[in-house]
Amino acid sequence: MANYYCKNCGKRFSSIKSLTHEKCLRSPLGSYKGYHELYEGSEKSQYICKYCGKAFQSIKSMTAESCLKHPNGNYKGKHSPAL
Repeated sequence: MANYYCKNCGKRFSSIKSLTHEKCLRSPLGSYKGYHELYEGSEKSQYICKYCGKAFQSIKSMTAESCLKHPNGNYKGKHSPAL
């Protein structure tokens, strides 16, 4: 069975339908103001932030921290996984 992850919060789902029908804590629109968005990359042993290159063991731990090199400004957004 495949796993599907939200690119904004790292939560794991068993189907794309369940992923896209639930509001996301870390939505770019604000907490629970938008839906989970599919991370389109593959499962990996570590995930790299597309903005700063920092490595993380999971998407969930990555998206919990603010990123020094976020495009909105230093620490004004969360890390985001590179594909």
